[in-house]
Amino acid sequence: MQDLWTLKYRPSTLEEFLGNEHSITTLSELADSGNLTHLIFYGPEDSGKTTASVALARKIYGNTWKNNFTYFNASDFFDQGKRYLIRDKRFVRFLGIDEPKKIYKSVIDIFKEIINDYAGMASIDADYKLIYIGSAESLSPDAQNALRRIMEKYSTTCRFILSTTKPSKLISPLRSRCLQIFFTYISDSIMEPHLEKIACAENVHLSDGAFDAILYFAKGNVAKAVQTLQFVSLLTQGSEITEEMVYETIMQFVDKTVDELLNSALAGNFTRGRQLIDEMIVEKGFLGIEILEGLAEALVYSGENDENIARLIIKISETDALLKDAANERIHLEKLILNFS
Repeated sequence: MQDLWTLKYRPSTLEEFLGNEHSITTLSELADSGNLTHLIFYGPEDSGKTTASVALARKIYGNTWKNNFTYFNASDFFDQGKRYLIRDKRFVRFLGIDEPKKIYKSVIDIFKEIINDYAGMASIDADYKLIYIGSAESLSPDAQNALRRIMEKYSTTCRFILSTTKPSKLISPLRSRCLQIFFTYISDSIMEPHLEKIACAENVHLSDGAFDAILYFAKGNVAKAVQTLQFVSLLTQGSEITEEMVYETIMQFVDKTVDELLNSALAGNFTRGRQLIDEMIVEKGFLGIEILEGLAEALVYSGENDENIARLIIKISETDALLKDAANERIHLEKLILNFS
């Protein structure tokens, strides 16, 4: 079975990290200072937050980083609940049972017990341990308040890194205790040499137009670009990859729900538009920014006149600005669809 290139070519050190130079420099300086504070990594999905946390742990702990770095995903706790917890072997000693219906503790009580336990165990070969909590926006307010107290209680033995795409969903007392570091997608000028390096290592041949097509589709998302490159290489079976091959492959990833949402919005069908937004966010896991990007791109090719496209792009841009600090993306997306036509 072929390795996933996103893992194979994932940077293992801060020095290898692509883009986000200011954030990476800040992390390097914090690691070198020996005075690391609690951190919040925020930015769009697949912008390198988890990769940066692992690279930071490697820089601080060296070969023993796995002993001092713990990863939890808040959405596993609070979105999947007890069915997830019984599948993770780390939690067996806390649950004492493998049947979800017989677990009488609440998820938040289990979460507090687990975090307390991990945070309270001092490192045997370092001043403190790192606990990384991904998808921190999934933490309920009660869980966030409990986490804040744990951070205060174990400040000598543990540092927390909270990762989120929606920092506004974190309570102010939690944010005030952390240094916030922003991550974003990278420029094409950084992405292209990275893809060329992978293509060379994997003996994959691409035309210039094929590179441009992948860059256009990825829009700075390294994971998306590398996944696309690998998928196209599997389909072409050693022949040169052309621009047309890339676009044929990309079309398999395009979700037609965005087109239907645009048509509903243009027709003034708010009820259907609202249903589609729920489907994209809840069932398909789209981020608000991804829905807006899809709408903008679909609008350009919709056949609408230039004046109408420009007017609607402005509305999409205004909604994008509102989403930066939104606690509930759905409200702003629904407002956009309601006032679209």
